[in-house]
Amino acid sequence: QVQMVESGGGTVHPGGSLNLSCAASTSSAIDTMGWYRQAPGKERDLVARVSRRGIPNYADSVRGRFTISRDTAKSIVSLQMNNLKPEDTALYYCHLKLVFFGEDYWGQGTQVTVSS
Repeated sequence: QVQMVESGGGTVHPGGSLNLSCAASTSSAIDTMGWYRQAPGKERDLVARVSRRGIPNYADSVRGRFTISRDTAKSIVSLQMNNLKPEDTALYYCHLKLVFFGEDYWGQGTQVTVSS
């Protein structure tokens, strides 16, 4: 059983910043941890993820503005989002994949709204 608690969403003006955090509770080894987002009427897309070895991977649309970090010992993944744009508005989901059997788990989602 994996439990995930997300925090940090909210509403900001364009150019603003937010920090998302996700804490996972599991006794199983975690492979990747990351963040996806889904805007109304669109598919859920990768924002950023980080491997067990700490190697990050970013969507082109956020590279240079967002930074993902991971505390492997505490099973926490964070996403620092700077220079936010209206097109970043979406429901952001924390995601993790376990090492064994590659099981996927999702958080409940946290809303990020960028509006003037």
